[in-house]
Amino acid sequence: MNKNYNYHQGNDWWVSPYNVVPEVTAQMNLPEKVEIHDATLRDGEQTPGIVFSVEDKIAIAEKLAEVGVERIEAGMPAVSEPDFEAIKRISKLGLKSKIFTFARAMNADMDKALECGAHGVIIEVPIGFPKLQWQFKWTWEDVLRKSVEAVKYAKKQGLYTVYFPYDTTRAREEDLTNLLSRLMEEAPPDSVGVVDTMGCATPNAIKYMVKLVKKLTNLPVEVHTHNDFGMAVATELAGVEAGATCIHSCANGMGERTGNAALEELMVALHVLYGYDKQYKLDKIPELGELVSRISNTPIAANKPILGSKNFTRESGIGVDLVVKEPLAMFGTHPFLTGRKGDVVLGKKSGNASITYHLEQMGITNADDGTVKELLNQVKALGIQKKGLVTTDEFRKMVETSGALKTAAQ
Repeated sequence: MNKNYNYHQGNDWWVSPYNVVPEVTAQMNLPEKVEIHDATLRDGEQTPGIVFSVEDKIAIAEKLAEVGVERIEAGMPAVSEPDFEAIKRISKLGLKSKIFTFARAMNADMDKALECGAHGVIIEVPIGFPKLQWQFKWTWEDVLRKSVEAVKYAKKQGLYTVYFPYDTTRAREEDLTNLLSRLMEEAPPDSVGVVDTMGCATPNAIKYMVKLVKKLTNLPVEVHTHNDFGMAVATELAGVEAGATCIHSCANGMGERTGNAALEELMVALHVLYGYDKQYKLDKIPELGELVSRISNTPIAANKPILGSKNFTRESGIGVDLVVKEPLAMFGTHPFLTGRKGDVVLGKKSGNASITYHLEQMGITNADDGTVKELLNQVKALGIQKKGLVTTDEFRKMVETSGALKTAAQ
């Protein structure tokens, strides 16, 4: 943890003090610096049915850079001419984010990365045993042979080279150990990825693998996970706790099957839960989320962490006044931290305080208890009937019928 970190930061957040007790922090080996490598333009587009145009990719890349992502994986230039063109144009934008491409272990793919003007390259090779056995019919020696020349060539061309043995978490440990040990002898890359392609590793397993890869290579370790068991963000942060210096993401948690680790969740967690003094523009996160949602035609779930429309919404009548007056009594972070605001809505679970709050928003401060009770009964009845929330217009009609508006005007 940053030595100046506190679980309670002014009016920005108030999270668990148990995050920073010595028994917890003693188990962490947090690196001094952590970067986010965002793969929305490649892995995010691999979400079934999603296609980004060249202009779409440029717009997303610009917003990613504005939010503060350190590295952008702009795509795989070998996929198509439009992908090649998009990466090339993004590289010429002069963004603060470093631009990476995705590549097979082929020199031709490195040449395309150079043509695009990329800073670095992610070289993918399989190592998961099910894939080696059934999909490729390879041994770890085959993987090594295909890797050495590609890594050497990429490094010779001046590309930052990330070695990406995918499906790492399903590799036999002896295969992974042999592969990385020999690679370090013959063609050491700049960093190595621990890749949970199937999203099937626990946080402790990722910690173990990060430590193993660091021991085998003495190189920076990156973590790339998918969300098949709903733990992509947790496993990547576990990797950070074990010393990983770069974690991979996709905006809105997009990606194949259940998606990748969500960029917005990682950003807020690094800053709020782990004390990294990041310069991310957290208040711009909703703009990025809306842009990606619109371009991909993929709605954001109402209860999605960070971006969900209902995250800071309160229907229950208990504590509704605090949603606006003292948000940290009701939420771990102030809505403003991520460009949001608290909201009190009406429905089956409302209470007298909910009615009073909404009346005050209409300028009515002198409603008697009987009026409030009657309005509450109507709100609950309509919420039950609709199986949903009562709209502002519906509540206003109730108020008009009750005579409260007329009384307030007198």
